[in-house]
Amino acid sequence: MTFRTIDLNHLGISIQCAAFTPQSGVSEWHVMLHVLPHDDLFPQQLERVYAAEQELALMPEFSGACCVMKRYFVSDSTNQQPLMASDEPAAVSVIQQQPMDGSKIAAWLYLQSHARLKSEAGHRVVERNGYRHIWSMGMVSAEGDSACQTERLLFSYEDMLATQHATLADNCVRTWFFVRDVDTQYAGLVSARRENFLTQGLSPDTHYIASTGIGGNPANPKALVQMGAYAVTGIAPGQMRYLYAKTHLNPTYEYGVTFERGTALLFGDRKHVYISGTASIDNHGEVLYAGDIIRQTLRMWENVEALLSEAGTGFDDVMQIIVYLRDTGDYVRVRRLFEERFPHIPIVITLAPVCRPAWLIEMECIAVVPETHEEYACF
Repeated sequence: MTFRTIDLNHLGISIQCAAFTPQSGVSEWHVMLHVLPHDDLFPQQLERVYAAEQELALMPEFSGACCVMKRYFVSDSTNQQPLMASDEPAAVSVIQQQPMDGSKIAAWLYLQSHARLKSEAGHRVVERNGYRHIWSMGMVSAEGDSACQTERLLFSYEDMLATQHATLADNCVRTWFFVRDVDTQYAGLVSARRENFLTQGLSPDTHYIASTGIGGNPANPKALVQMGAYAVTGIAPGQMRYLYAKTHLNPTYEYGVTFERGTALLFGDRKHVYISGTASIDNHGEVLYAGDIIRQTLRMWENVEALLSEAGTGFDDVMQIIVYLRDTGDYVRVRRLFEERFPHIPIVITLAPVCRPAWLIEMECIAVVPETHEEYACF
């Protein structure tokens, strides 16, 4: 794993990059683009981000790389998304979760080498070594309450998976649910997801899916929920494993929600680890250190580290971190804490309330570990 910061001073863009570049096989990069505000308007900041993406593609270290997925964190999605490119080849998510560094936009890019990206019914697919990697981003439904919208989104996604000879239970690796006014609308999402999962064979006796459910506004003012997902076909039973860290965390179904704390996906030449949105919680499901952003951050790290350890990895293998804060007043302290402990990992800190009001902070991350699993095809 290598980390690098690239300052494009002529554009006012700082790029954080983590690279997993094995001697053979597919290379992977996670990249965070940060805009130096410069007191300019969104169109100018967006133009600088797009210019940085173009320069990135021309740099020798990214030779042969294909951008598979992008997420743009913006300050006003309803007004800003219509100004953004609508013909992106990558799977794109745009969500109102304002970067807390004072800019109007930040971006997370996921790149691979040896990738042929195809668009199929609005979803992006990479096919290689018998696998089909399916990225589905920015899915919304604008009718009904949050429960109805969640139900529609899941049914639509499951119908798409069926066309790929896949199911939610067997093939979905990771989901994201962004909820408008999470303090009031999250309950509807939770109930609809739980009922849907039961129809899909997902229960406390089977397993759930790694996920983040967090505050975030879709561009459509009538959309209360926006969904993103990543699925893989061609995987065998046992190739996807679930993380619990029961010394630190409890099963989520004990307090009424239905997601896994993390998922490890094994390939012939590596392991991907997806850590769900994780906060300051104990193994009884209780919020720890109410009102104390520093102690909540430290406990959150401890929980994430326990999950990573169960997957046979650690923070040294983490390639990106997204941090969600409820209170803008906590940004300076939190930024300082992360800079001290993780000075090289690409990270973005956004304004996004967590699903329980007492939680001041949440984070998610992705790790990649070089490992040999001869029973499975390489990534």
